[in-house]
Amino acid sequence: MGRRVTIDPITRLEGHGKIEIFLDNKGDVENAYFQVPEMRGFEKFSEGRMVEEMPRITPKICGVCPTAHHMAAAKALDDLYKVEVPRTGRLIRELIYNAFTFEDHAIHFYFLGGPDFVVGPDAPKAERNILGVIGKVGLEIGGQVIDIRHRVRDIITTLGGRVIHPVSCLPGGVSRGLTAENREEFTKTAKDAVEFAKFSLKLFEDVVLANKTYVDLIVGDIYQHQTYYMGLVTEDNEVDFYDGMIRVVTPDGKEFAKFKVQDWLKHISEHTESWSYVKFPFLKKVGWKGFVDGPDSGVYRVAPLARLNASEKMRTPNSQAAREQLFDTLGFPSHHTLGYHWARLVEIMQAAERMVEIMEDPDIMGDNIRTIPTATPTRGVGVVEAPRGTLIHDYTTDERGIVKQANLLVATVANAAPICMSVERAARGLIKGGKVDDGLLNMVEMAFRAYDPCFGCATHSLPGQMPLEVVVKDADGDVVKRISQFIKD
Repeated sequence: MGRRVTIDPITRLEGHGKIEIFLDNKGDVENAYFQVPEMRGFEKFSEGRMVEEMPRITPKICGVCPTAHHMAAAKALDDLYKVEVPRTGRLIRELIYNAFTFEDHAIHFYFLGGPDFVVGPDAPKAERNILGVIGKVGLEIGGQVIDIRHRVRDIITTLGGRVIHPVSCLPGGVSRGLTAENREEFTKTAKDAVEFAKFSLKLFEDVVLANKTYVDLIVGDIYQHQTYYMGLVTEDNEVDFYDGMIRVVTPDGKEFAKFKVQDWLKHISEHTESWSYVKFPFLKKVGWKGFVDGPDSGVYRVAPLARLNASEKMRTPNSQAAREQLFDTLGFPSHHTLGYHWARLVEIMQAAERMVEIMEDPDIMGDNIRTIPTATPTRGVGVVEAPRGTLIHDYTTDERGIVKQANLLVATVANAAPICMSVERAARGLIKGGKVDDGLLNMVEMAFRAYDPCFGCATHSLPGQMPLEVVVKDADGDVVKRISQFIKD
């Protein structure tokens, strides 16, 4: 008789998920499923709203990455109304967005993903958190982490109106500019952020790269998939978080496609499964071949490591040096899932350096921050690189600007199939002969944690139904009642 192992809830992520592992008679993994048992309906209840409300509605999807949805929505409105943002307005948007990327990546490395390396993957549960990290690196370093994130978030608060669910981006620009006092303060913050990025990369080198066990884990077969990769790039194929063309490379690093976001439906389609609310995007020109990797599979990956793979270089000098060190160690393109943590720190450096560049640009103090739209709306598409990957907002309206259809291709959705594949591969590689303990299960969780997924905004139901099962148990854990809807036997 086989055995079923459930990890519910999985930990250190945004949203809710669970892992079901099925063992055969020998105690080896027969199958493993990554499930997302929550559903959000933002696409549907956006219909009928004024489209200019979307930059204020969609950030409510998630309190972790509201700036990404705010910015993607605003860019979709720029496209919808065919209006160009003035240079100063664009710089302010970029400043907000790089500040967001920096602080979001920092929270994942130090609070969510980092404990697996700084404290250790098989450390006691009570230590695998930020408190365990502070215990290892010291209170002073912990204070620096909290301080720099607070100061960088102040940039978003000041220019975005508020740090959670910002409101400053409007069709054609932004609602406020910088003062001289802002510029002085933010320039110092940006330069301090560069120093913190250097420290974080050095910490990774000292704690992770200097530990052969960790390096073997990163480059080993358990956490590895050969997939296509996607990310935003400049004309010169540099990594860009705010704007650019979408570039896709093959598993051997060759350019597969490079296109404007308005053409995304020509390149991407979505597959559904009955056991999850998450959809599974794939490359149309390759097709859906199931949860398999390799050049014949249409599965692609997004987020930090994918962005580095899909590009040819970083935009700033220190981040480029860090990128070169990463690929010297992991090879190019890197298929090592745990390498996402390292790539995240490379991007922290670019975000910090880019903030300095923006603050030193004289146009940041300009007065022209918005172009008023005059065109009749029809359809608009906006894209940014969320910390979790390529994020696309696609709106269709009537001539009055009332939303008729909203389609959000959320970053974590793009990684949904790879996450399922990574969880199953890790489970198969780690669990043998029925031996299951907390440390091994945490290492299975590490397979999804590297992607920094956010399931609060990634869950959608294509048929418009919400399969749901409620199980009521008594104090002894015995099932008292089971209620379900839209669930097939």
